[in-house]
Amino acid sequence: MDHAPAILLGLCSFTHDSSAALLVEGELVGFVEEERLSQKKHTRSYPHHAVEWLLGKADIKPGDVDAVAYNFQPVRYLAETPAALRFALSRTTRSRALPRAAGFAKVAVRTQRRLQSLGRQFPGAQVTPVRHHRAHQLAAFAASGWDESAVLVVDSLGERQTTTIAHARQVGRPVTRTLEALYDPASLGYMYGAVTEHLGWRRGDEEGTVMALAALGDPSRFRHIFARAVRTTATGFALDPAYFPPRVLTSGYARTSPRLATETCPPRHANERVGQTHRDVAAALQERTEQIMLHLAWRARALTGSQRLCLGGGVATNCVSVGRIIEASIFDEVFVPPAPGDAGTALGAAVAVYADSGSRRPLSGIARACYLGPSFPEPALDLTPWPGLQQKLLSVEVAEFLADQLAHGKIVGLFQGAVEAGPRALGNRSILASPLEAGIVERLNATVKFREPFRPFAPVVTAARAGEFFALGQDAPYMSMASRVTDVARDRIPAIVHANGTARLQTVTAGQNPFLHEVLEAFARRTGVPVLINTSLNVKGKPICGTPDMALDCLAGSGLDALLLEGRWITK
Repeated sequence: MDHAPAILLGLCSFTHDSSAALLVEGELVGFVEEERLSQKKHTRSYPHHAVEWLLGKADIKPGDVDAVAYNFQPVRYLAETPAALRFALSRTTRSRALPRAAGFAKVAVRTQRRLQSLGRQFPGAQVTPVRHHRAHQLAAFAASGWDESAVLVVDSLGERQTTTIAHARQVGRPVTRTLEALYDPASLGYMYGAVTEHLGWRRGDEEGTVMALAALGDPSRFRHIFARAVRTTATGFALDPAYFPPRVLTSGYARTSPRLATETCPPRHANERVGQTHRDVAAALQERTEQIMLHLAWRARALTGSQRLCLGGGVATNCVSVGRIIEASIFDEVFVPPAPGDAGTALGAAVAVYADSGSRRPLSGIARACYLGPSFPEPALDLTPWPGLQQKLLSVEVAEFLADQLAHGKIVGLFQGAVEAGPRALGNRSILASPLEAGIVERLNATVKFREPFRPFAPVVTAARAGEFFALGQDAPYMSMASRVTDVARDRIPAIVHANGTARLQTVTAGQNPFLHEVLEAFARRTGVPVLINTSLNVKGKPICGTPDMALDCLAGSGLDALLLEGRWITK
């Protein structure tokens, strides 16, 4: 741009996990995922509700927007059209060559039309497409608050890139320089999603379920198959097309081959019983993913020389892999932003356009921030649509009251403050429970979340006492890292320990979330344990509750005992 935009809107839209972020004079007004307001999980629709909230918060109209940053560059898809013809040289991939070339060309045209559509919606704005991995890089680095770091982005596909290693610096503005990139079909996200689908879960949604299942399996049974299917190289890795055929950006093309099914197991139907073979496939998949992520982390350290690492992309939500990188002591510190997946690229794209504008005004409101969405401090609650619910306004010390209810075995939804960014509940849209309660995991899975019985629940702990229970050795404010647990945790709170001896923890300080920290300390005074189970305020298949109405639906339709909604105690 030839001038610094005063009002800059960043968008992730039309693919999955739609979201929007707004910068005004370099200050972040807010960021929110559309699903939190539309009630449609992973929605690909234009983020109408998110944009409406952001513009309303800033008291501006669409015509006031100077710049729109979009998280894909259409022209970069076109390079794969001639490149895809190389697949015609092999019998294994020949049938995919022309459909792949056509699919990438089609997506390039479609993305360009989307940019034109955005230009019509914001007639006073310059619409700028941002390279997808650059948006990921800047979303992660800007959120870290660091002056310098390595940045590793691993996802399914960004135009043609699937993995990038960059060096990031603050030079008055965040700057990233990509040092190495891998291109499709070498895609760890594609492979993990393909096996997730093969095992009977939804690709792009339930990879975390497969990661949880992996802890119950034996990786050695299929280790040799995944070692062949995903080979390490000097600069990264490569997928064997005999197991994972090249991607075609058109529906109807399988992501796994008959050979994979023959050598592991047939595709599982969603309602089919989960057997030991499925567990073993998941375990081998997860083990190989961790090995590749470690390999890439070492490569990032070698290329950048940095002692800090930022992670981004969908694969960065694989908390066990992140934990392995931390355990390996490759870096002094590892950071994963609250929204490492595509939703976060709305913010990253906005940061990119702002940085390129040359503005001398520093960015603000992004570093170490996660409570960025709408809040409802004084909701006017009409419970008429929920005739079985009743409410009372608490006049006592609310944190003490909640801690007491939890200590007595209640499972409580917590709705307070602004909506969290990213896929994890971080204390503002959470379900809390005592890890000391017998059978609590079974009860949560069966009657509250309605999900698979093998899935674990994450603990939240005061940062000051995290070392008593967890061996991570660094803060984990966004519940993005799996940590090995101490003997104290195994003895006192086994409910939060998964079958692989880890827990995906969240550490909390009084500055980060004062109310949640106060509840943890009050719970510790009653029980001696400053740890609670913290899971998202939703049921399986639904997005995290962004509005009071969504939270009330969750209470009415699940086994929650109560909902604490901005000082109101709501029960059935």
